[in-house]
Amino acid sequence: MLDRLTRARFAPWLDRPAALLLRAGLTPDAVTIIGTLGVCVGALVFFPRGELAWGVVFITLFVFADNLDGAMARLSGRTGKWGAFLDSTLDRVGDGAIFAGLALAYARTGEHGMVGAALACLVLGGVVSYARAKAEGLGFRANIGVAERADRLVSALLAAFLAGLGVPYVLEVVLWALAGLSLLTVVQRMVLVHSQARPGPASGGAPADRHAE
Repeated sequence: MLDRLTRARFAPWLDRPAALLLRAGLTPDAVTIIGTLGVCVGALVFFPRGELAWGVVFITLFVFADNLDGAMARLSGRTGKWGAFLDSTLDRVGDGAIFAGLALAYARTGEHGMVGAALACLVLGGVVSYARAKAEGLGFRANIGVAERADRLVSALLAAFLAGLGVPYVLEVVLWALAGLSLLTVVQRMVLVHSQARPGPASGGAPADRHAE
């Protein structure tokens, strides 16, 4: 939900910085890669050292690349399937780094239950994305859920920032909530695809090997 809202609201503001980056000689793919590297550095360097607030600030500076690369591709006429594939794939790398960094932060302080919560967010977040991609690859629709990527990302980063400022329990509550909501989203998408895949006139999908990846 947040992903659709933020893209629609901020898209008109992205054209100028996107044009500046193009004039500087950067390509959309380069900005995608730089943005992902920045997110990974922020998450895997700052978070494990307990510097949550600074890590979030660093990550936020590079998260905007996720929207800038799309604006750059549109302005330069370089939109295509490769860019979409690269962007989507590296998004998952960055998301994984954020939750892995939080897991390492809790491992450092010996809070093993919260290590599990962070890892649950990491794994279930990947399953949420995979469920939709696999469904769409089979010709079904699975674009529903209460914990889409942007919702998870914004919630986790905001909670980590507040935790870094000393607000107690906020990150713990958010991580457990995100784990539960991600699981719910997986179930919602499975139920929706199952309803479309049932035999009958309303079924819109073609038969497929259930073990195909």
